[in-house]
Amino acid sequence: MTIRDAGRRGGMRGLAFVSAVISLVAVFAGVGSTIPLFNVYRAEDGFTNAGIAIAVVAYSAATLVTLLILGRLSGHLGRRPIAIASLVLLVLGCGLLLNVHDIGILIAARVLMGFGAGLASSSLTAYIVDAAPARPTWLASVASSQTVMLGLAIGAIGSGALIQFAPWPRDLTLLAVIGLLLASVALIALSPETADPMPGAWRSLRPSVRVAPRVRPVLPVAAAVLLATWATGAFYQAFVPALVENQLHTGSSVVLGLVFAAYMAPSALGAPLGGRFTPAGAQRIGMAAFLAGWIGVITAITSGALPLFIGATVVAGAGQGIAISAATRGLLWGSTVVDRAPIFAVIYLLSYSGATIPSLISGQLSRTLSLPDIALGYGALALIATVFVIIAARSPAWRTGGAGLD
Repeated sequence: MTIRDAGRRGGMRGLAFVSAVISLVAVFAGVGSTIPLFNVYRAEDGFTNAGIAIAVVAYSAATLVTLLILGRLSGHLGRRPIAIASLVLLVLGCGLLLNVHDIGILIAARVLMGFGAGLASSSLTAYIVDAAPARPTWLASVASSQTVMLGLAIGAIGSGALIQFAPWPRDLTLLAVIGLLLASVALIALSPETADPMPGAWRSLRPSVRVAPRVRPVLPVAAAVLLATWATGAFYQAFVPALVENQLHTGSSVVLGLVFAAYMAPSALGAPLGGRFTPAGAQRIGMAAFLAGWIGVITAITSGALPLFIGATVVAGAGQGIAISAATRGLLWGSTVVDRAPIFAVIYLLSYSGATIPSLISGQLSRTLSLPDIALGYGALALIATVFVIIAARSPAWRTGGAGLD
């Protein structure tokens, strides 16, 4: 291979990396854009907190089913076609949201978005890792784990601003997201494939959750991290819009978008900090900060202090970024192209289980319990997960050197 050929190949892989990152941001910007819209639906269409919680559960359940059945498909058919399919499903979901006046339509749209997000979670994250530069070494795990959070933050802030200041508040946000998703389809179509097609695509559709034996020792702690942090993300989607309005006394869509982004955006900023520590050390530090943030959130809800709520949310978000990226780094340790889609399928199965199960329970409890009581329950979950991580966290063995990282 000539130097020119090597440079061209490197440039194409760079295009694949950038395209996959932008596309994953677009997918979750679409998901995040609905958060400020929930209050619009409450005010104009009479949707309840329980109804909104069911819509959040429907999205998470659809994502879970997609990951369970289709999570390994990109390893057989290639990253690009599955990634494009995920983007098209998001476009269809956003199109359905353009005519929401009934909770059933909202749920159906969120189910479509869940299918798209599930395909994207396994295919685009694996695509990112496949195409990521070798240096810095933490870039692949941070980009694959935190692009989701960045997309959610961008979607929430952009949607809040458009709802409050732009015309057509119910439609303009969704039209902007549809444009971004279609641009992402074009980028992926121009990018090279990184996974050679393999036989066995039909067999891969049988529900299966499998990871390499080397991953299993670090999986329980990673599960605790993912379950607790994603449960909190679902709490911010389902209940924080009403909580900000009722307990913190503001109905501003921009403030609501900023509050949600205050949890998601610092996650992306905190993640590179975790690369300075071993996976186990970073998970302990991240979950300790996550718990400290939750303590501040509950205090702010009790006192009605919006600035404290936002500040504590930033701390919790940064903590989750450190912990999630470290957990992802540990699970990806020594992985091959064939391993990555199944690993990411397991990562997101755990993540969306954390989002789905507590939301389903708390959605029903919201009929009888107050929002501060529900927040206290999520804080208790954060406490249990943090204690477990601090006690049990271990780093994967460094196989090439024979020594552990911890």
